[in-house]
Amino acid sequence: MEFAYSPRLADLKERARALTDTIMQFEDECERNNGISDESHATIKAAVLASGLQAINTPVEYGGAGLTVLEQAVVQDELGKLTNALWDTVWRPANPLTHATPEQRERYLIPGARGDRRDAVAISEANAGSDFSAASTTATPDGNGGYIINGEKWFVTVGDVADYLIVLANVEPDHAATIFLIDVDTPGVKIKHIPRYTHTFVYEHPEFTFENVRVGADAVLGGIGQGHDLTRDWFTEERLMIGARTIGAAERALTLAVDWARERVQGGEPLINRQLIQGMIADSVVDITTNRALTHQVAWEFDQADPNDADLRKTLHAKAATVKLAASEASNRVVDRAVQIFGGRGYIRDYPVERLWRELRVDRIWEGTSEIQRLVIANEANKRGLENLLSFRYEAGEL
Repeated sequence: MEFAYSPRLADLKERARALTDTIMQFEDECERNNGISDESHATIKAAVLASGLQAINTPVEYGGAGLTVLEQAVVQDELGKLTNALWDTVWRPANPLTHATPEQRERYLIPGARGDRRDAVAISEANAGSDFSAASTTATPDGNGGYIINGEKWFVTVGDVADYLIVLANVEPDHAATIFLIDVDTPGVKIKHIPRYTHTFVYEHPEFTFENVRVGADAVLGGIGQGHDLTRDWFTEERLMIGARTIGAAERALTLAVDWARERVQGGEPLINRQLIQGMIADSVVDITTNRALTHQVAWEFDQADPNDADLRKTLHAKAATVKLAASEASNRVVDRAVQIFGGRGYIRDYPVERLWRELRVDRIWEGTSEIQRLVIANEANKRGLENLLSFRYEAGEL
């Protein structure tokens, strides 16, 4: 069992760290202006391409970096240290696009990997948040091989800058959940509302309406009725990346808090000499180190797994839920302690710990709430047993 970074992983971590340092200079601009300028976006895009970390989840032959899941987790850990969700400027096409047809790859995936196009995933609805089976957006056959889409989607992250959407809709009359690729300039696609959120992210989360939106058969991604499977696969991978990013964020918050505690003198001595402060620091170290180890372990298991093993995919889905639940909850604890250590300054938006405190809260909600993660984990324990969840289970190269 080897826990040290391989030379390749160490190189990826260093490249991601350098890219993070470059992007970090735009944090204050994003907080002040609720976003960054076109010029700043161009600077970041150039830096991403120069780093070779564009589309890290996309095969090299399609213009991506072609990283394994573990390699992606190492990169996301570093990018997660950025406030204002500036990690999202390092584009990563949604993984359902791996099921694209050759024509869809040319139209969407390849330009997306270059950073010339941007997707946004449109799944949630006003009455279908964690329960995606309750989605009411419909795709009615038009009699000519195409479909007419009607419905509304909420929380479409990056929807304000995306030029096409990955939309979950039910093909009637069988209510077959299916994913469609829809350009945002298609007649009938409109942004209804852009809500204001607790955080100040670089991109928005608009609400979209679809009113008699006509698409051809070539808009279907992965086949009729495959929507839930593709959505589940996307959530599984994204939950691992949330685990990695939130732990990176927690590390930055704790590092800033420890530096502050060394410098801040109260009652004639530095804060870090106070036992109550020391306890918060120690608990935060435990939260970060244990969750980083778990995230890396499960990411490694993903890379070893047989993608055609349906039972194993379900087990890994539950393990990704374990990572997401544990890391998002732990990172919220860490950043809350960091704010407390900073005192009044920790409540000022000029300080990164304040922004991280606001921003990490959503990680316990999106891509499946903490409560949903608990249900996924418990159901797996019931159906396939605790051993699969509690053990390493695999040896390298066996799957």
